[in-house]
Amino acid sequence: MISMTGYGYCEINYENAVISVEIKSVNSRFLDLSVNLPPYLNAIESFFRNLIIKNISRGKVDVFIRVKELESDAQIVADTKIAQSYSEAIKQVAKAIGYDENNIPLSLILSQTGVLNTNKNYDVQDYQKKIEPVFQNALEIFLSDAKREGENLKADLKQKLAKLEECADFFEQWQPKMEEIFKQQIVSRFNELLGEQVDQNRIMTEVAAMLVKYTINEEIVRLKSHIKAMKQEMENPFPGKKLDFICQEMNREINTIGSKNQFAEVGAMVICAKDSLENIREQSKNIA
Repeated sequence: MISMTGYGYCEINYENAVISVEIKSVNSRFLDLSVNLPPYLNAIESFFRNLIIKNISRGKVDVFIRVKELESDAQIVADTKIAQSYSEAIKQVAKAIGYDENNIPLSLILSQTGVLNTNKNYDVQDYQKKIEPVFQNALEIFLSDAKREGENLKADLKQKLAKLEECADFFEQWQPKMEEIFKQQIVSRFNELLGEQVDQNRIMTEVAAMLVKYTINEEIVRLKSHIKAMKQEMENPFPGKKLDFICQEMNREINTIGSKNQFAEVGAMVICAKDSLENIREQSKNIA
């Protein structure tokens, strides 16, 4: 089990470049992945994106791959035709607004798009080979951080699930008590009305009708089954989405038990079960 929140960073100094990789994530219902590379390396984005997808199932994940060149063989080329066009156009604007057209600074011309261009041949495959070990180290650190937090979440979830299991056990123990109380109430009512002329078959019929309406045995069985399923799912590496679904099923059973309940003791435990389940649901949102 791993957490959706994690952080990893690695930096390696090569002879002609410094390459760093930063990976960080926060909670998200689905996998929302962003890989940030220098524009000239966009061709290898899918390679690193796939490495993330193989290891992370959901979360908002941001990856920053930075390359700082220590030596550059780039050539700066001036496009004089474009520069002249900009100069003439700027002079026309200056003249139209009454500005001294002969006082236009050279820096204004040079700052225009396309006047100065950088020519450099990038060996994308060579960069990929250099970036990959940095990326793998950062990813390993990230996953280690997420797994450490995931183990903390797992321990907390087990504690909360144990509390919910106590509630389910209480419901199971109270089920026969509820049936007996129903029977006593109906017998008492018939005795008040009919005295010794009570028809035992009529009593059993009324008890059966009450049990059909108010019994929670099926809900208890399903709730305990969901608890068992959650315990098993928590041993999987990426249980987050499945835990969300199991929480929904548990909530349905607890609500039904609450709606059928006729006793204060059971009502108090229903509140306890809902509280435990809500805590589980909130924690499951942090799990990948």
